Amino acid sequence: MPTLRIVTWNINSVRLRLPLLADLVRDLAPDVICLQETKCPDDLFPHAGVEALGFPHRAVRGMKGYNGTAILSRIPFALRPGDPDWCAKGDCRHLGVDLAVPGGLEVHNFYVPAGGDIPDRGANPKFAHKLDFIAEATAWDAARGPARRAVMMGDLNIAPLESDVWSHRQLLDVVSHTPVEVAALEGWQRAGGWHDAIRHFVPPPEKLYTWWSYRARDWEASDRGRRLDHIWVSQDLASHLRDWRIHRTARGWTQASDHVPVLVELDV
Repeated sequence: MPTLRIVTWNINSVRLRLPLLADLVRDLAPDVICLQETKCPDDLFPHAGVEALGFPHRAVRGMKGYNGTAILSRIPFALRPGDPDWCAKGDCRHLGVDLAVPGGLEVHNFYVPAGGDIPDRGANPKFAHKLDFIAEATAWDAARGPARRAVMMGDLNIAPLESDVWSHRQLLDVVSHTPVEVAALEGWQRAGGWHDAIRHFVPPPEKLYTWWSYRARDWEASDRGRRLDHIWVSQDLASHLRDWRIHRTARGWTQASDHVPVLVELDV
């Protein structure tokens, strides 16, 4: 049975960090890369540079300076044009494709709103947007029924487990780990019947992080991370999971993103 290596990464500007994308390809040898926060209008996307890395199949949905998603693939795919425009904002936070592997594979790339600094729907419109976005995604998945032959990944901007943050107690009132966000993300996961591909290999209470703040003087020494980037698979693919990696080394690259790539390998 062939295997598929698929990566999610919040690249924090695809044009600025195109050289780091080459490092990712060298280190992880992915077949499919899902990028978030590309911060690039579609007409300025660096297609030639990505093509040179061996990814002839690309879907991009970007805007100037903010947000943006892209799917880069060695394998042909068809864009899913009927997927929703979340919260009717047109803010380039999702791409879905059907990958041309035997039996087909649905791939979804999400960039959930960060939610600002104040965890209060009434006082912070950004936090309200985050909760509304997840509520819409949950309702969409519930209406579709349990996922089949599908992978959902991206920067979901929530660290749901106590072992997904450096300090559960100190982050309970911090956006990304508040109880209301955790409950919302868990509801979305249940609605689609999704299986956490990384925790499949590394169950709690072992700590896992994918993001370290730029504000830290020495991110590695302080190690105050959060697991904000996730890969979920449909239940029928859980037994197909073969390998995983959180590429922590990437946080130390020159001009690094504050997120690191996350990879799973599965039989398809």
